[in-house]
Amino acid sequence: MLRVFFGDRKNAIYNTSVFFNHSYQEDWITDDFAKALIAEVDQSEVISGHNIQSPVLGGISPRELSGGVKTLLLMKHYPGKIFNASNCGDNCAKWILKLGEEQNFTINLFHVINFGPGEFEIRILNDKKLIVHNMEEFLNAGAKYLREENQ
Repeated sequence: MLRVFFGDRKNAIYNTSVFFNHSYQEDWITDDFAKALIAEVDQSEVISGHNIQSPVLGGISPRELSGGVKTLLLMKHYPGKIFNASNCGDNCAKWILKLGEEQNFTINLFHVINFGPGEFEIRILNDKKLIVHNMEEFLNAGAKYLREENQ
C-alpha cells in the first residue's frame, strides 16, 4: 500500500537525482517496468542499461533521465526508504499508484499530486488511521496537513 506523509519527514531522501546517480544499476533500466515508465514519462526509448534515446537530447545515460523517472525507479528498488515525491509531476501519478499496488512504500509530498478520477487506496501517515480512496479525500487531507505544516 502507498503511504503518504504531507510535509517534512525525518529520514526522507530529498535529492533523489543525486541518490539515483550514485545507486542505480543498469538492470533497473532494462526491465519492462522501467522501459514502459521511461517511454511514457520521458518519451524516450531504452536501448540498453546505459543508453536511452531521447527525442530531444539524443542518446543519453540513465543519469540524464527526468527527476520523476529517477524517483519512481528508486521507489521501486528501495521500498524501505522514504522519497520526496514532490520531485514527480502529475505524469508520474499513475506509476506511483501502480507501485503502491505491488508493494508497501512511503513517500512525502509538499503538494497534492493529481492521482486522477479513479478509486485508489492511500494511507495518510499524518493521521495513521486515515485511508483515502479518491482525489476529493486526498485533496482534503493534503489541504489539511500541508496547511498545518506551513503554520
